[in-house]
Amino acid sequence: EVQLIHFNDSKVSNYSTLLLSEDKNVLYVGAREVIFALNAVNIAEKQHELHWKVTEDKRTKCAVKGKSEQTECRNYVRVLQQLNDTFLYVCGTNAFQPTCDYLNLISFELGGKNEDGKGRCPFDPAQSYTSVMVDEELYSGTSYNFLGSEPVILRHSHQSPLRTEYAIPWLNEPNFVFADVIRADPNSTDGEDDKIYFFFTEVSVEYEFVGKLMIPRIARVCKRDQGGLRILQKKWTSFLKARLICTIRDKNLIFNVINDVFILKSPTLKEPVIYGVFTPQLNNVGLSAVCAYNLSTVEEVFSKGKYMRSATVEQFHTKWVRYNGEIPNPRPGACINNEARASNYMSSLNLPDKTLQFVKNHPLMDDSVTPMGDRPRLVKQDVKYTQIVVDRVRALNGTIYDVMFIGTDRGALHKAISYENGMHIIEETQLFPNFEPVQTLLLASKTGRRYLFAGSNSGVVQSPLAFCDKYTTCVDCVLTRDPYCAWKPLEASCIDIFKEGEMERNWIQNIGGDASSCSDKVRENPLQHTFKHGSTAELKCSQKSNLAQVVWKFKDDVLRVESPKYRLLEKALLIFNLSEGDSGVYQCLSEEKVKNKKFSQVLAKHVLELKKLQHTTVGPTATAAPTEGNSDVPKVSAVSTEGSTAHISATHMVPVTTVRILTKPIGPVLTSVASNTELFNSIPDAVPEKTMFLKSNDNFLLMFLFLFFFVLFLCLLSYNCYKGYLPGQCLKFRSVMLLGKKKTKSDFSDCEQSVKETLVEQGSVSHQSGEQPKPAHDTGYETEPDCGNSQLQAGDSQASREGAKDKPFDVKCELKYADSDVEGD
Repeated sequence: EVQLIHFNDSKVSNYSTLLLSEDKNVLYVGAREVIFALNAVNIAEKQHELHWKVTEDKRTKCAVKGKSEQTECRNYVRVLQQLNDTFLYVCGTNAFQPTCDYLNLISFELGGKNEDGKGRCPFDPAQSYTSVMVDEELYSGTSYNFLGSEPVILRHSHQSPLRTEYAIPWLNEPNFVFADVIRADPNSTDGEDDKIYFFFTEVSVEYEFVGKLMIPRIARVCKRDQGGLRILQKKWTSFLKARLICTIRDKNLIFNVINDVFILKSPTLKEPVIYGVFTPQLNNVGLSAVCAYNLSTVEEVFSKGKYMRSATVEQFHTKWVRYNGEIPNPRPGACINNEARASNYMSSLNLPDKTLQFVKNHPLMDDSVTPMGDRPRLVKQDVKYTQIVVDRVRALNGTIYDVMFIGTDRGALHKAISYENGMHIIEETQLFPNFEPVQTLLLASKTGRRYLFAGSNSGVVQSPLAFCDKYTTCVDCVLTRDPYCAWKPLEASCIDIFKEGEMERNWIQNIGGDASSCSDKVRENPLQHTFKHGSTAELKCSQKSNLAQVVWKFKDDVLRVESPKYRLLEKALLIFNLSEGDSGVYQCLSEEKVKNKKFSQVLAKHVLELKKLQHTTVGPTATAAPTEGNSDVPKVSAVSTEGSTAHISATHMVPVTTVRILTKPIGPVLTSVASNTELFNSIPDAVPEKTMFLKSNDNFLLMFLFLFFFVLFLCLLSYNCYKGYLPGQCLKFRSVMLLGKKKTKSDFSDCEQSVKETLVEQGSVSHQSGEQPKPAHDTGYETEPDCGNSQLQAGDSQASREGAKDKPFDVKCELKYADSDVEGD
């Protein structure tokens, strides 16, 4: 477990906008209808709080438009930008009427200007947005109308406000994720302008697909752009966009949805590096990737790449293809530099109409921006990355590493590093216990105050960049490959090198994972455990290194954990159905290979022993006495239910309890291992445990059950045979056994034969008297002749024939089965 600092207010939600002022050590948090100012060293200390609520009138109007009055018709703070040392520029959705204002940092109150925030802040809190403040001018990317159908990249400026053209080739349903400014090199001789970059995912226009194919984009505008004179008035003349490539070609994996971007700017870098987190559009495999791009690659696409143009196919269909025609001069979309000024183009207002018309019709580049190494830096399965920040760290040997901190949609933080053998995830930290997505991630990289700040829907979390103190051995400290951590032999502890005053030479650190310099002895503290027959034991073991492999040994032999008797969990080993053969010493080892060297260390050692119980066999009179309610003898029985678990504990660890069920009172009683001995001693010898009773008397019990069910079977067989529910063979056997005079079995065919004979005789009489035979009349019910064994009784034969003349089908037939008793015999 690690120490994290949390901040949240039970009445506030959606802490999705963060702004860090490292000079003042203040973290500004924009939430729903509230703006907080927190101490950046300890965010649990709240310095200021400002409520910015929606009026009742606006909430009512918002609800009339079909929005939720309880959720959507509120004021969600979406823009927090540092205007100067005295003011923050803040914007909120304001019940679908976006409003911006100025926050005084001294009094922490709003100026009350209530400017129209359309184009600077989204209407809907669910719509995408991004913004950046450059020289007291706000550059934003969001939607421009209530429905969110008009996307825009806008500059809010009192001198020259600009925006994008409302056309599909410019922006086609974009989802904005990030924006930042990259300053021009002051030592450069070409006189380049500062550039603002926007990152978003939009629907593709150049690729045809069954549905909407999403494409990650990078767009660029120039800071000194003033729009066109006749064409593109108050519109960007420097807007260009290109596709970002993040694929694994040999596996045909395409990551075409960008979730977040971080631009790493460092004095040790020749040029900024752009890091982006991507996921596939159809992410049914749960993959995420991190790709890195050099800024020079981006600029080469915009300054030297080919353009795309729209071509009409089959009269109505439009297709985007590469433009191979002549490119106007000055180059469309280029910033005004020394070369343009030499041609007397001092600003974008002086650009020729041909150049402006070209950039208006061709904002999309045909060339794509490829990542460094032509492949992702990191690919991770079963996770979705949402946010990323990157820190640049110098290790003890002078090597510089880029350490990535990546937030997930499950509230976790992955810390990854790229070294000579590839990418390595150092650790995973759960920031939010309720597994909420990380919505915002900020990095404070000031010397001595390196922190991470993460925002979600429920609160804000502050985390250090490294948790070195959780590694207790030199091998663990080195094998973690964390450039922030090193082993200090004098103190025998793993320390954060950036929190120390001066670095010492005897500190041990190796990013490659070579721990051969460690000489610490592994201190084995075996944990003693006792268990019962048939129970389940859980042996704890947790490895520190993500690249290590856990190996279990039993009596110095490697344990076959794939056996059904064992189950290997992430941090434990389960042993089922314990018996005497399971007693012994269990060792948990961590094995890791580094440069053909194998490092192995014992992580945990467990000693399991059989719990021996004393019990005596007593007569039935003695055992029955407690069950009759004798108040002098306590009714106690230790019951071990099937599937119960004997939890493991030790004297120096938090004891895990064992569950026992008592007959009086009814309910589980939790006791530690130390108290188990007292419980066993308190059980009377006259009442043995159920498990021991089954073990010592299992043969007798099985024989008794077999005889009981066999006798029950015979009884049921005899009863059914007597009632006549069984087949004929059994009925014949019954007749022989009862020595009764039984008649042969009769069936309905005998009755039918008798009816036929009666009808034949009736028909012959009718013919003799000259009458025509009449068809049989259906009476609607069946009758049976009074016959037995196909023979009519002698006394009733004549009466039956006479009655048949009037009622030919009204014949009684009494069936008598062979198993029925003969009456009157």
